Amino acid sequence: MDAASPDVDAALRAGIAIYDAGFYHAAHDAWEARWLSLPSGSDDERFLHGLIQFTAVVHHGRRENWKGVRGLAASAVEYLAGLPEDYRGVNLDGVRRFLDRAATDPAMIDWDRPLALTCHGVALALCDLDDDAALAAAPALAGEFNLDEAFVEATVAAVRTANADGRTGSNADGPKSSKGDGPGVTNADGSDSTDRETRDLLFDFVRCAERREEVARSLRERESGTDHR
Repeated sequence: MDAASPDVDAALRAGIAIYDAGFYHAAHDAWEARWLSLPSGSDDERFLHGLIQFTAVVHHGRRENWKGVRGLAASAVEYLAGLPEDYRGVNLDGVRRFLDRAATDPAMIDWDRPLALTCHGVALALCDLDDDAALAAAPALAGEFNLDEAFVEATVAAVRTANADGRTGSNADGPKSSKGDGPGVTNADGSDSTDRETRDLLFDFVRCAERREEVARSLRERESGTDHR
């Protein structure tokens, strides 16, 4: 196995939680940037590539595009070949069996309830993601809620920079409401990249399913400069 990479682990947890929440196609966005940065042919590169194609199989299966399902399933199986059945804790044995079935008889699969992904034996919920995984999940979820991905990515980058410098932390490792107080995130030129409330809204967007539409609306207002606080 490749040396442990926090980036890969965070992206992996984010994508699994997004997938298990029913955002099947969006899950691949949490993995793609990490996959593209990995050495070609490495275990982690083949692993993420295979998972990306697995989610594409589900995406096409739900649209009854059987030709796309068969081709992607066969390709995904090749990428995942030779990896341990529990590589990085993921239920790869089940994934490979699902892909084999999709490649041979996709019409017999219940695409409304595709195989769930698990990590170390449990499904992952967005509400339980730690900070690193939640930050990896935010841009991947943005498109599902009409948020500008560039705005979300810039906010994520500012939060990561501040966290690395010890200037701020998350609102918690779990769902809590946003209460905007405390220091902002400051650039070298003295300008604010993001304030604490925007940062907390970002974490709530990922973690709080019952408020996600409301929080997305607040983030869109901040993006457009029409926030009426």
